[in-house]
Amino acid sequence: MQTAQDIMTKDVQYCTPLDNVYEVAVKMRDLNVGAIPIVDNGRLIGMITDRDLVIRGIAERRPGSNSVMDVMSKDIITVSPSTSIHEAAELMAKHQIRRLPVVEDGKLVGMVSLGDLATNRYSDEKAGEALSEISQLH
Repeated sequence: MQTAQDIMTKDVQYCTPLDNVYEVAVKMRDLNVGAIPIVDNGRLIGMITDRDLVIRGIAERRPGSNSVMDVMSKDIITVSPSTSIHEAAELMAKHQIRRLPVVEDGKLVGMVSLGDLATNRYSDEKAGEALSEISQLH
């Protein structure tokens, strides 16, 4: 059985609570990603997505100098490295998320994206069904 650790991106770029919204946006642009984890002393404390920047940032007239703490999502769905890719896909489908942080002992160790699941060869048909469900709803 394949696990999150088998397919996750291990070198995840992140920002800290000391960063501002502008710095997050620049990092997203430079890395061509839609989400940046917020990490404090190695621990995952939140995530900012491109949607968060629009909804909680621009639409609420918050300037780019605003703290990431004001814009980030705090209730993050995570998995452990040993979580099966089937379970990871089901969580992503259930919560309608495209990125799933992989956390071990509270520390960010990787990220599983919808793309990671799509490019992986599933042996489990249910995981593939969950992936299809995410794709159809977005």
